[in-house]
Amino acid sequence: MAHFGTRLFTFFKGRQVGVDEFGNRYFTERSVAKGRRTRRWVMYKGAPEPSKVPPHWHGWLHYTTDKYPKLSEPTRQHDWQKDHLPNLTGTKVRYLPKGHILRGATRQKNAADYNAWTPDA
Repeated sequence: MAHFGTRLFTFFKGRQVGVDEFGNRYFTERSVAKGRRTRRWVMYKGAPEPSKVPPHWHGWLHYTTDKYPKLSEPTRQHDWQKDHLPNLTGTKVRYLPKGHILRGATRQKNAADYNAWTPDA
């Protein structure tokens, strides 16, 4: 849910230019003061999580391109491209490396492991 101030600013000054496959809505200013570039922003569907912005919209938000993508256009232009995934940190499907304690495995001993000091007898 967007902050009240963002929703108010969007209502009075915003113009929606598109929606992505996650339901996030993208806006730009209706009128711009001379000598200033147009503001661009996103209103997230659900919790505000910046990693939910797909790459093609990220480029538009950061002024890399002026052409905003359309929902009808394919998001993947090459066969080797994977579908966009938001940041999965903190979820049950997060990445856990081999040997992670939450993965149930034990880590191999390492030369950098801590050895407690004991005085020589």
